[in-house]
Amino acid sequence: MINSAIAALVRYAEQKRLIAPEDRIWAVNSLLELLKLDAWEEPDLGDAPFDLAAVLAELTDDALARGVLTDDSITSRDLFDTALMGRLTPPPREVISRFFQLYAQAPREATDWFYQFSIDVNYIRQDRIVKDVQWKTPTEYGDLDITINLSKPEKDPRAIAAARNAASGYPKCQLCRENEGYAGRMDHPARQNLRMIPVTVAGKSWFLQYSPYVYYNEHCIFLNSEHIPMRIDRACFEKLLDIITQFPHYFVGSNADLPIVGGSILAHDHFQGGRYEFPMACAEVEREVTFRDFPDVAAGIVKWPMSNLRLRGTDPKRLADLADRVLAAWRSYTDPEAGIFAQTDGTAHNTITPIARRRGKDYELDLLLRNNLTTPDHPLGVFHPHAELHHIKKENIGLIEVMGLAVLPARLKTELAAVGSALLGGGDLTADPLTKAHAAWATDLAARYTLTPENVNDILRKEVGLVFAQVLEHAGVFKRTDAGQTAFLRFTDCV
Repeated sequence: MINSAIAALVRYAEQKRLIAPEDRIWAVNSLLELLKLDAWEEPDLGDAPFDLAAVLAELTDDALARGVLTDDSITSRDLFDTALMGRLTPPPREVISRFFQLYAQAPREATDWFYQFSIDVNYIRQDRIVKDVQWKTPTEYGDLDITINLSKPEKDPRAIAAARNAASGYPKCQLCRENEGYAGRMDHPARQNLRMIPVTVAGKSWFLQYSPYVYYNEHCIFLNSEHIPMRIDRACFEKLLDIITQFPHYFVGSNADLPIVGGSILAHDHFQGGRYEFPMACAEVEREVTFRDFPDVAAGIVKWPMSNLRLRGTDPKRLADLADRVLAAWRSYTDPEAGIFAQTDGTAHNTITPIARRRGKDYELDLLLRNNLTTPDHPLGVFHPHAELHHIKKENIGLIEVMGLAVLPARLKTELAAVGSALLGGGDLTADPLTKAHAAWATDLAARYTLTPENVNDILRKEVGLVFAQVLEHAGVFKRTDAGQTAFLRFTDCV
């Protein structure tokens, strides 16, 4: 059986052009070394169907049975099966060469190939991603994307903030260049099958890779070759606009650069992008705004639960100039009437989440105004989902959520099923640990709907999506009220 599994994996690598026919014996021997096997016989595979995840699991199970692998945890298994795929993954020089051969024909051809390559080498674990629960919820802001993520643990915002400047060991973080080919350890993922493409961004050395989690189509990461902190400034806008010049079929954006409103890795300068149209990109400008000295840049406030100022024009330099002016004004902006304070006790609170995309010949730059003020009533953030919504979403509202895609914790799959059962069966929502946090919300649903086995799941999904709309409203610095939008115009006037 192990002979067959090895042969099947090597044949797969040949079919995917990870190895050439001349590499076949070398590839078999390389796998035997890792599996600590001394001999192998060529089996007759015939036309047997192939399942990459199943074959890797079979080889890992065998390694466990023979004591080659001593720990049966998910982390240990991932380290081992990544090492197996690493033996079959082409060296960086070959991947880079192929990418730029295709890029010379068309940027999209290059990224199409590189994305599929990242799937083929199992860096993107398709077998896990397909298990994510996904749906859309209609709201007044358009259809929001909802995902219950089953492949990444939920993070506490305070833990993220505490780890902001953590930079020790090798690699310094999971975004560093040194991850390519790294064997990993129990507290750091294996990356033997990771490949990166060198790109020049605004004259500096950067790299392109894909996210192993793929929250949306072709979810990619552009990362600085240096381990330096994220910073929202004029250079950031220039880099985003340069990337969409080189990859016009992709959007690209940056998390904000402050704890609570920023992403989970603020210690390494990076962006996220991909080929996907988010709900926010579909949202229309509902109020045009003009800025002195920039008659060539169309600007306006977007109909969106968060505070989004959209710029559009044909000259990326002019967009960067205006974005820099908006940022400078926002960094120092205080409006007590709107609850916005630029700083308290010397701690800065204002920053921006920027997203860039192309619209034909036009460049479009969304500037999401962010503030990370905390108070005793809202210790995780005034402009962060408030406590009554934490049963659904407690994590930071980063770049992906800002654009209208909720990445919800895996616990919700089980908890929502338990809530549905309790509502149908008349169970005590406060007695079950799985439903206790949702009790008040679920009780309200029971009062508003006639629930049946046929509709309860759809209703729960719809209402989770509406909670996410509230989450985004909480994160908006200028509220979707007459007073809030008047306050928004006070800021644009000051720009």
